[in-house]
Amino acid sequence: MEASGLQAGVRRLARSLVDVLVPPVCLACHVRLDQPDALCGRCWQRISFIRAPLCDRLGLPLPYGMPGEVLISAAAAADPPAWGRARAVAVYENGGVIAGLVHALKYADRHDARRMLAHWLADAGRDLLREADVIVPVPLTRRRLIRRRFNQSALLAREVSRLTRIPWLPTALVKIRETRPQVTLSGSARRENLRGAFGLTQTGCRALTGRRVVLLDDVITTGATAEAATRALLAGGASRVDVLAVALVAGSAVVPP
Repeated sequence: MEASGLQAGVRRLARSLVDVLVPPVCLACHVRLDQPDALCGRCWQRISFIRAPLCDRLGLPLPYGMPGEVLISAAAAADPPAWGRARAVAVYENGGVIAGLVHALKYADRHDARRMLAHWLADAGRDLLREADVIVPVPLTRRRLIRRRFNQSALLAREVSRLTRIPWLPTALVKIRETRPQVTLSGSARRENLRGAFGLTQTGCRALTGRRVVLLDDVITTGATAEAATRALLAGGASRVDVLAVALVAGSAVVPP
């Protein structure tokens, strides 16, 4: 047996032993399952996955459209974003399964859903990733990173990179100043709050010049964070920026900062 085959066999055996000692459960409600990294049927049905038809620019689900047709929503036509295209796995709903998974990842040190979320991201963003040269996560400020000890967007970007073999650059884009908490701000106030908040390192500028970037975040709320980060990437030399997220706010949901 080749070394790679032996290593794969050892990993399968180790995983089987772990499943016996710690049986897999639903990542949302924790009911026992037959396989790891999954949701039960009940929780799966409670997720509003975003599928075509959707707005090509904002990723918003649309009520109708022809198969294969590139659709632009009225919101995107009236106020086009700096990025090229946006995609998200599902609609963010207060108290919903997706909201719970994101909240657990960000605030409760629950990283067990990262592999499942990465598979969903790779599927939802397959058109973007097919043309991407690099994946860049939305960064945190140094102070928030120290307090939280990890960047949830970077965790997801690493997993998506592993699945797609697209390189990821966790330190190319940095958040260069603290901003006010976004949760109480309007859309225009959020954009003003984040103006000039992101920048590229010298290494990032060299690495991203002329490259097609997929900017990865956990939630797109008003798009202000993605807009500010996209402008920094384009100013630093990226040829194109598309945005990929776990969830997208399409209504009146409130997302914690």
